Amino acid sequence: MLKTLRNAWSIPDLRRKILFTLLIIVIYRIGGAIPVPYIDRDALTAWAESVTSSGNIFSYMNVLSGGNFSEATLLALSIQPYINAQIIIQLLTYALPPLERLAKEGMEGRKKLAKINKYVALGIATFMAWAFYLTLKKANALVYTSGFDKIFSEIVIIACFVAGASLIIWLGDRINEKGLGNGISFILFAGIIARGPQAVLGLISYMMTGEVKYIIMVPLILIFFVAMIAFIVFMNNSERRIHIQYAKRVVGNKMYGGQSSYLPIKICMSGVLPIIFAMSFMAIPSTLEMFIKDPGPGQTGLKWFYHGVLEVFDNSHPVYAVLYFLLIIGFNYFYVSMQYDPLEIANNLRKSNGAVQGIRPGRPTAEFLKRVISKITLVGAFFLGFIAIIPIFFAKFTGLQLAIGGTSILIVVSVALETVRTMESQMMMRHHKGFLE
Repeated sequence: MLKTLRNAWSIPDLRRKILFTLLIIVIYRIGGAIPVPYIDRDALTAWAESVTSSGNIFSYMNVLSGGNFSEATLLALSIQPYINAQIIIQLLTYALPPLERLAKEGMEGRKKLAKINKYVALGIATFMAWAFYLTLKKANALVYTSGFDKIFSEIVIIACFVAGASLIIWLGDRINEKGLGNGISFILFAGIIARGPQAVLGLISYMMTGEVKYIIMVPLILIFFVAMIAFIVFMNNSERRIHIQYAKRVVGNKMYGGQSSYLPIKICMSGVLPIIFAMSFMAIPSTLEMFIKDPGPGQTGLKWFYHGVLEVFDNSHPVYAVLYFLLIIGFNYFYVSMQYDPLEIANNLRKSNGAVQGIRPGRPTAEFLKRVISKITLVGAFFLGFIAIIPIFFAKFTGLQLAIGGTSILIVVSVALETVRTMESQMMMRHHKGFLE
């Protein structure tokens, strides 16, 4: 990776792209340090400490924002509105014929879908900003709560949050145009990396206690992180290669075709999206708990719901870990089924005179690909589930809360690998030998 980065730095065009990407990240970090006005910082800190460590939707948003959400800065909503809009549009593409036609219209259709995605993200950002304002109001974290000052401060706070979410989308587009890799992924990467110093300081504070348990555990944690990174890199690069043979055909006096190739099917086809889906779903009960008052000794039915059902969805409960794991598997199958159609792949192979060795073209090939994709999807789902629930069991048995969990490491490693692949492909294009060489 370092060698690739050094080689890319020696090429002026790639060096400009790297510097531009770093500039966008610096702007993102500066925006994350600008506080939104009319918010009581002391009350906000007390509220954030009580809710962002309990596994609810707020802790999830705080992770994605790199800690900006708990500080109510300009970029508190981070990329969450854009991700939600992307998921919604992606699902509607398979349900609404107009959107499906746009998806099949090539580059122009994708541009129109991207514009629709941004409008939907703007609407979601407005709703989330208003909901966050109401949450801050309930937490008594607002300076003005009555009269014209209350109305004016509400408009300013909501406008600041929406403007921050729009700014993130704009910064991501600039990286897509003039930088390296996927802009939104880079911003998510930068937000998670920003929590790195906090994680290091947390480990140092454990060591400073002088307890034998922590002196032994902290080096083990570091070894565990290195092993997890190596495992994620291995699984990200793993793929099943299906051998494809192309038929020979005679055109005039020449023979074409007859080559053999392979169809790569990655184990982690869905990336980190199933974890994000499952995390959002599992955060709903814990979020409801904040808006439901403890019934106390009376009201048996409500008390059973409050102390029985909601406590099961605490992120330290074993049932939570099991349900989380099963949801990741389910969402992984759901996402892969939407993205990969074995029948379409089989038809494309038949149109190009290609066939899987030992399998007849057409429906038999589609059924074979369906079986292969199903098995690989299961392996990928177990891998994602394992990465997601390891921090839960680690905190359960050691009592140590990690600032950066398995999901964050998966995102960071995936973005880093994708960036390296992008740089390598661009260097290959710039060093391609000409016809006269």
